[in-house]
Amino acid sequence: MFEKILYPTDFSDAAHRAMDFIVQLKMAGTREVIVLHVVDQRDVETMEQHTGRWTDLSKIKKTWEHEIAREMNSIDDKLTKGGLQVTQRIIYGTPAKTILQVEDEEDVSAIILGSHGKSNIEEMLLGSVSEKVIRKSHKPVIVIKR
Repeated sequence: MFEKILYPTDFSDAAHRAMDFIVQLKMAGTREVIVLHVVDQRDVETMEQHTGRWTDLSKIKKTWEHEIAREMNSIDDKLTKGGLQVTQRIIYGTPAKTILQVEDEEDVSAIILGSHGKSNIEEMLLGSVSEKVIRKSHKPVIVIKR
């Protein structure tokens, strides 16, 4: 049914629950998973504006990239052990917009994501990114509750 899944992750608890669900879909015919992490460009720009000359931004970015790579490799290992083919993508951009672009680029069967991300500030009943993806996606979206 869903042969190729797009799995956007921000490494939150809800995202990890979504990953556990994806592993179970192997028995239903899922073969491939595109694991996507979007580094919110707005956060990077805010940091650039507020850190000024006192902070070496390249060191901060390297630390972020190292942490992201560690998380992505952990996800890759779990999904691969579950018998799935995995492709990792890390993109700087706006989360919802980037997820929808990758949906089209990769021609996925479905998007599976967590209901809420790490930020509780913008969300009320459903995470703001999840809600935007649900509204604008051309493919089925499965939202895993936290």
